[in-house]
Amino acid sequence: MTSRLNIRNCVIVVLLLALALVPVYAALSGNTFPMSFSAGVIIQAMAAVSLNLIMGFGGMVSFGHAAYLGIGGYVVGILAKEGVGSGLVQWPLALVLSGLFALSVGALSLRTRGIYFIMITLAFTQMLYYVANALDRYGGDDGLTIQRRSEFGLVDLSSRTIFYYLCLALLLVTVYVVWRLVNSRFGLVIQGARSNDRRMNAIGFPTFHYKLVCFVIAGVICGLSGVLLANHTSFISPALMHWTRSGDLIVMTVLGGMGSVFGPVFGAVAFLMLEQILPPLIRPMASLFTIATGIDVSRAPEYWQILLGPLFLLVVLFARGGIDGVLAGMRRG
Repeated sequence: MTSRLNIRNCVIVVLLLALALVPVYAALSGNTFPMSFSAGVIIQAMAAVSLNLIMGFGGMVSFGHAAYLGIGGYVVGILAKEGVGSGLVQWPLALVLSGLFALSVGALSLRTRGIYFIMITLAFTQMLYYVANALDRYGGDDGLTIQRRSEFGLVDLSSRTIFYYLCLALLLVTVYVVWRLVNSRFGLVIQGARSNDRRMNAIGFPTFHYKLVCFVIAGVICGLSGVLLANHTSFISPALMHWTRSGDLIVMTVLGGMGSVFGPVFGAVAFLMLEQILPPLIRPMASLFTIATGIDVSRAPEYWQILLGPLFLLVVLFARGGIDGVLAGMRRG
């Protein structure tokens, strides 16, 4: 019992309680921004958890994971524009197409390693990105506005509160599924292949097939994130699947802690909070610099990543377990 009462688990409980109470705060204060922001964090945390499944536990560094966000989002957007608003059609189709795309990418990329694997996943995603840019009927590079959320009959997703709690429930289900997977025989094979692929094959495990199934599962989960993101923002564009979006997911995963089931959730919260906090912090410093030197740096807050870069470097160098690793290493005073 005492082993469970550590700082890391307490932080997880507090974070989940805080996320669960956001709609209550929004209702009492009349300020809906925290709920909208938190819903975005939850959705992207789910995508980061799916990436961690293949990258953190499987050692498969994919620079094309955002493709599944795009597939999920575009299925919802395209069907909505064509008059098909039923979530019972949109969501399963999005998951199936995400899985099929992951199957085709994995079947080719998993036969390679290292930089070749990264470049193949990146190439497939960029291919989808340019295809989406060419879809003039669905907005092209300007994107497409989705007029209404997916319809499920009795479940009214147009209610912000219902949609928010659905996203939170799906995140918890995703974390639980990943936890079960990585602690099963399947997950142990995936982790063994990450350490020594040849040895795992030599003792009788067809690691290619295991990794391919893992790759597809991650793609399907991320496709679900894309479905939720399209419903959340009511907008889709090719930027949803640009390689920089995949880079953001990698940063969230590494920042939170690769190879940790809950780490990507920490990473998503930290990354997106910094995205909101750093620009306002930079703005007064930029104003003082302009007054002191006469050099106009009023656009400095737009480049808040300049401060994120050194922070990310410190995490990589001194906290390789990310936020989760730091919390796990702390002892109760």
